[in-house]
Amino acid sequence: MKAFSLSILSVILISFFCSSCEEVLINEEHEDNAVDVFNSLWTTVDENYTFFDYKNIDWDEVYAANRPRVENGMRRDSLFNVLADMLFELRDGHVNLQAGFDLSRNWQWYLDYPQNFDYSIIERNYLKDDYEISGPFRNRIIDSIGYVYYPSFESDVSESLVDYIIGKYSSRVVNNRDTIIVKGLVIDVRNNGGGKISNVEKIVGRFADEKKKVHYWQYKNGPEHNNFTERIPKYVEPEGEYQYQAPVVILTNRSCYSATNFFVQIMKNFPNVLVIGDSTGGGGGLPVNRELPNGWRYRFSSTVTTTVSGENIEDGVAPDIKVDMREEDMQEGRDTILERAFEIINSL
Repeated sequence: MKAFSLSILSVILISFFCSSCEEVLINEEHEDNAVDVFNSLWTTVDENYTFFDYKNIDWDEVYAANRPRVENGMRRDSLFNVLADMLFELRDGHVNLQAGFDLSRNWQWYLDYPQNFDYSIIERNYLKDDYEISGPFRNRIIDSIGYVYYPSFESDVSESLVDYIIGKYSSRVVNNRDTIIVKGLVIDVRNNGGGKISNVEKIVGRFADEKKKVHYWQYKNGPEHNNFTERIPKYVEPEGEYQYQAPVVILTNRSCYSATNFFVQIMKNFPNVLVIGDSTGGGGGLPVNRELPNGWRYRFSSTVTTTVSGENIEDGVAPDIKVDMREEDMQEGRDTILERAFEIINSL
């Protein structure tokens, strides 16, 4: 036992000294061209970022507040903190600075709001042990209603898998007999932080019974803050073996971001779809990646997305029906938002 204890102590001491050495090395590194790095970041964002006017951000004022904090030869971690503070003012979850030893971020789009989701309640009391794991989709029929949870649009889906899910939860006739009777479908994307737009595109076409304009995109086409292309319409057309026309309820919270934000906004265009829960977290611009003179990578929003009626979706998509989780329901193992979705579908 004594030898074992000494071994554990040795590992702890080695880990401590190694981590301490790494921290010392980072802190002792200096940036000889810190001013150039700062100016490169500020100028590129100034000429290419898309939401200055929408968010009423005075980028010149941000420069004036942060430029005096930078001098050549300053420590790299200190320079990182200045750049991170500057980017934080953009209030954008798509804006990050990656330096290897840290990642800057602004996650206020969900941190200041109720979570409105507890997967353990879903797993223990709704999915239970009788559900399918179909690729990234966790799904089952609950009291004649289809339930599908999709945790991340980063997880790829195939055309055949989407057809399988849509077909499984459709009321349809095979050989002149009803083989599947489902009242409607609940799609739960709470806590889905986004991912690939291509996965959004594979899914939404299964809910369109005709070609439909769903939103507009604009791109930056000049260095001034208001230099944009004309609005470019984006359409969704019917795709796949089935187009789901029964009632659909989508569950959302503030942790729905980026690709999930696009998914929810597109789905709201279809007449058989309702969105309930909280507003999505936003993220209406597609991010682009750039590199600073010292090798650090960063990204920022490069497009603007507006609904057909002209609303900017950068700050999120509002639900059709606002529902928050109730503490008393959670204590009893019930999901308030999901239960409301069941009530809505049953009423239809």
